[in-house]
Amino acid sequence: MTTTAKPLPVPTAVTAPYWEGCRRGVLLLQRCTACHAVQLPPQRHCGSCLGDALEWQPAAGTGRITSWTVVRHPMSAAFAADVPYAVAIVALDEGPTMMARIRDCDLDALHVGMRVGVGFEPRSETIALPYFRPAR
Repeated sequence: MTTTAKPLPVPTAVTAPYWEGCRRGVLLLQRCTACHAVQLPPQRHCGSCLGDALEWQPAAGTGRITSWTVVRHPMSAAFAADVPYAVAIVALDEGPTMMARIRDCDLDALHVGMRVGVGFEPRSETIALPYFRPAR
């Protein structure tokens, strides 16, 4: 039997600090030192003022589900053993939104507004993927 490996992100110069934070178990966000906007995903410039003075700050790692879907048909053979699973858009308490898998939760219990907290799944020596689970 042939198994297909799940794809992993490839860090770039812009995203490397984000992935290093995930590897250490810390969700990092960029903050513009000019207008103080907080953003995710990482970018070279501020999405609000286009400034390039960005710094990394740890996020609380908490937020609320704004939308979700349950995946019942795997996008590739690598995900066949995982179905069904949920993917959600999470509005972080700091403002940005991110999409991630929801774990450790009955799929029927998911709802808009549900409080969630981040966790990290190590996938290699250098990459850990963020996911969310119901807040405690």
